[in-house]
Amino acid sequence: MAWALEIASKIGIKGSVFFPSCAAMFALMNNIPKLIHDGIIDKHGLPITKRTFQLSPTIPAMDTGCIWWANFFDPEIEKKIFNNITHCMQALQLTEWCICNSTYELEQGALSFEPKLLPIGPLLSKTYDHDDKTATATARSLGQFWEEDMSCMNWLDQQPHGSVIYVAFGSMTLFDEKQFTELALGLELTNRPFLWVVRRDSYSKTLSLPNEFKGSQGKIVGWAPQQRVLSHPATACFVSHCGWNSAVEGLSNGVPFLCWPYFTDQFFNRTYICNELKVGLGFDSDENGLISRWEIKSKVDKVLSEENIRSEAGVLKEKLLNNLKVGGKSYENLNKFIKWLKA
Repeated sequence: MAWALEIASKIGIKGSVFFPSCAAMFALMNNIPKLIHDGIIDKHGLPITKRTFQLSPTIPAMDTGCIWWANFFDPEIEKKIFNNITHCMQALQLTEWCICNSTYELEQGALSFEPKLLPIGPLLSKTYDHDDKTATATARSLGQFWEEDMSCMNWLDQQPHGSVIYVAFGSMTLFDEKQFTELALGLELTNRPFLWVVRRDSYSKTLSLPNEFKGSQGKIVGWAPQQRVLSHPATACFVSHCGWNSAVEGLSNGVPFLCWPYFTDQFFNRTYICNELKVGLGFDSDENGLISRWEIKSKVDKVLSEENIRSEAGVLKEKLLNNLKVGGKSYENLNKFIKWLKA
């Protein structure tokens, strides 16, 4: 929406931009002329050939599948999105402030490469103390417009420590019937308690749970208070689409990931979580593009048995939360921004 800066500038209102994805995606968008010059994309933003490239020695290598605006499966839509991106990146010249939900511990290389970005993350509604029984009982999550099923918190309280598989794919991921069935049967095959978010608006009209699915060890909800779930001591791992908000929330709670990206920047986030941060594993699809129930069980077993993954996740959690304390980098950056707003 950076085009709004042009309107603000015309009527003498100063503006700023919030970038909701990872800093590496900002770097990708901000280097579109270089991508065209290097023959990675054409003038319409579409990849010319499948290849790996690197924006900077400090940013992990990407493949052309990470060029998110070319992942909408409709060339005309992709061209329109690309044109809007190029327009917005030009409009950024009208502001000195571009803030983002990241930290130097997460993306030192990308943030150093893009000094225009000011990290103020991790953006969390609050941190939860589960010894305080009043903290999880009633209030809905800040900034959340979906109706949350709070019954899942009482259910989590009854589960053993570090036992629950939390499964949530955000507000846009859609599965076909075969994949939906494999996911259901895969969760049951793990023989572990699971909390599965199944959006009623997307699934109930077209998909149904398989007859052989008992679900006796799990709980299915339409929407969950995600930060509370991720911070709960019963939560063992996070099966996620790897949207950046979910990624930051999971990382800030020290929860190991099982990565199942759907589209756009989620594929890069998966690579980053698994290969750079080393706090998760990815699922592998079969020759038909299906993630089987056996693959789901195998990766759940593996991520929960990998002590180094849990250890790395815990260390990273502490580093991220330190940013929010007085004197932390994000705390100081946000204070600078607030002072600018008040000036």
